[in-house]
Amino acid sequence: MPTSQPDASRSPEDRTTPDDLLHARTGTEVSPEDLVLASGKDITPHSLEWARRKLEAEGPAALDKLLP
Repeated sequence: MPTSQPDASRSPEDRTTPDDLLHARTGTEVSPEDLVLASGKDITPHSLEWARRKLEAEGPAALDKLLP
């Protein structure tokens, strides 16, 4: 009995993730909590202060630098 392979019949463009879905941010503000969690750290007063300083220095791009 033949096995159906739906992906085999689709063009490569259909399997490629659109660029707008690959970006980390959704256009919303980046909070210090977001930055701490993206860095893999626990939310503590120390890590939140680190994130606040990083956001002040780099802006929302700080989150983009942490995420693939």
